[in-house]
Amino acid sequence: MKNNSISDQSIALLQKVLDLRASNEKVIASNIANSETPGYAPSRLAFEDELRQAVGNNKESVVLKTTNNRHIAIGGQNIEGVQGRIFKEEDTTGIGDQNGVDLDHEMLALAKNELLYETAAQLLKKKLTLRKYIIQGGQ
Repeated sequence: MKNNSISDQSIALLQKVLDLRASNEKVIASNIANSETPGYAPSRLAFEDELRQAVGNNKESVVLKTTNNRHIAIGGQNIEGVQGRIFKEEDTTGIGDQNGVDLDHEMLALAKNELLYETAAQLLKKKLTLRKYIIQGGQ
């Protein structure tokens, strides 16, 4: 039987975020590696909106309120199914070798992704440390 406590759901979310951020790093690294390849269109991994919907924090979704602890929560139950979508950004400049990679943009995206990965990793570490503390009886 699965335990669906809030702690378990947040740990599952953080694990999924780490997986998606690692995949995003591979996509960005591929763009950087192909920055000199003629005709290369950079790829992007879009997963934030899909993850937001899975968690149930989408502004366009209906928010259901539970009035009792025993009510079944609706929404945000399928975090494992979030995979993201890879798409290509075509070069719209029409000049040069038709390579659409902007190295400055890619390096900024890489730094942002690494920062968000590290943040999720630290949050997960803190949650697991708290669990360990509780298991040891608060010592």
